[in-house]
Amino acid sequence: MILSAILLQAAAGAALGKVGAAVGAAIAALAGAYGIAKIGKSTMESIARQPESAGNLRSAMIIAAGMVEGAALFAIIVCLLAIVL
Repeated sequence: MILSAILLQAAAGAALGKVGAAVGAAIAALAGAYGIAKIGKSTMESIARQPESAGNLRSAMIIAAGMVEGAALFAIIVCLLAIVL
């Protein structure tokens, strides 16, 4: 009787950990999307103000978006590893 209660509590704790990891992956994906959207918005506003600097701004935007996307991808992979392992 006691052993089955312990096993049920362990299984519930593992399921809660997997839910937490899935929520963490979702938050990381949303945060990455929000960061890239802010970068794109700011770049478009800057290009509208100074069209002659569009090339420099565009390359800086691509580098910054890549860094944000890399951080978000790393966070998602860590959360998915928490689900699997």
